[in-house]
Amino acid sequence: MYFDLGETLVHTAGDGSTDYQPGAASYLHALRARHIRVGLITNVPPSWGTTDAERAAKLKQEVDATWRGPVPFAWEDFADRILTPRAEAERKPARILWERAKADSGRCRVVYEAETAEEVTVASSLGFVAYQVGRPHRPAFLPVGLIERLGQRFR
Repeated sequence: MYFDLGETLVHTAGDGSTDYQPGAASYLHALRARHIRVGLITNVPPSWGTTDAERAAKLKQEVDATWRGPVPFAWEDFADRILTPRAEAERKPARILWERAKADSGRCRVVYEAETAEEVTVASSLGFVAYQVGRPHRPAFLPVGLIERLGQRFR
């Protein structure tokens, strides 16, 4: 399963500081407890590096430098599954980052959660189970049990 980062898992306050969105830390913990692999599909400047790993390292530095939360961001949960644009033309909502995520996932059903309807629509059009977070009268995130069942049904 993949997430957008900003305003999905992480909130940037008016003063530029960052912290988890409400419920995000416990949600990631619950996914980890069920051994559900997670990744990020996030826009960063392509100039931050020549590889996803280099751009992800710069992203970590940027987020960690402004982090004000009592619990550090769970970077270790994402391992090498942080997908970033290689060029300006690859920035979301361009389809390429979701296509890369899907290719890396083999035959697994892939979930994507983000705060914008546009990103959710693109992900859905590519076959992701897509969910828009932060909507009133809906769970903040897709229920972990549902994500687990989606994986079981596809096997």
